[in-house]
Amino acid sequence: MDYKTLDEFKEGSGYLIEDVWYPRVTSIVSIKAKPALYRYYAGLKNFEEGEKIKQQSADEGTLVHEAVQAVMRGEEPELTEVTKPAVEAYMKFLENNSVEVDANYIERRIINHDERYSGTCDAVAIIGGKMGILDIKTSQAIYRDYCLQTSAYVEPLRHELKDLSTRWILRVDQSQSCRKCGATRRTKGGKEKIRTPWNNPYAKFCVHEWSETKGEIELKEFTDFDEDYRAFLGAKALWEWEHIDWLKQIGYK
Repeated sequence: MDYKTLDEFKEGSGYLIEDVWYPRVTSIVSIKAKPALYRYYAGLKNFEEGEKIKQQSADEGTLVHEAVQAVMRGEEPELTEVTKPAVEAYMKFLENNSVEVDANYIERRIINHDERYSGTCDAVAIIGGKMGILDIKTSQAIYRDYCLQTSAYVEPLRHELKDLSTRWILRVDQSQSCRKCGATRRTKGGKEKIRTPWNNPYAKFCVHEWSETKGEIELKEFTDFDEDYRAFLGAKALWEWEHIDWLKQIGYK
């Protein structure tokens, strides 16, 4: 992202905490290239279309994210057409899985004073008898890149929570399926994306009949913390190099 002023840079990429500025975890990990995303944007009409889709997708994801966290707090969120399938799927997931969330660690601000960064973790939970970071995503898949972000949260919190031993990605999404060929249709961000089954060569010729929108829940554990954290610190060093002029003005180094 291009910043025009120092205040814009500080606001857009970090937090001011007790008069000390810390770069934000999500800003740091954004330095990593995302080839698949670039290919997706290359297929759009223009840059403006891409920005519109990105913003709408982010807004929809935020609504689902906030509703899921409300459930975690024991609240009853007001469900809308955008959030209902995904959130109801999460509530059904809870009926069959033991997920104990500590309300004190929902949207918890974390600070690593030694490495100088800050972030906000979605939740800390106990699942299957293990305590770990629980990060909520509203994407169509669980990507390895998420491990950089969660490792940055684990490092400072594991000194505060002695039983913290792992981390999970909780994917909460929604889509439709074709009743005839099994293809899936996702419209997040206002952009239709259809995936056809790899084992059905005729699916691409199908005149699809879409089901109602249904929620999707996926929970995946990641245990290789040390490797991911080293990679996060590498991304941080590159992010600092990229923004060195702004950082010098802040007195960061």
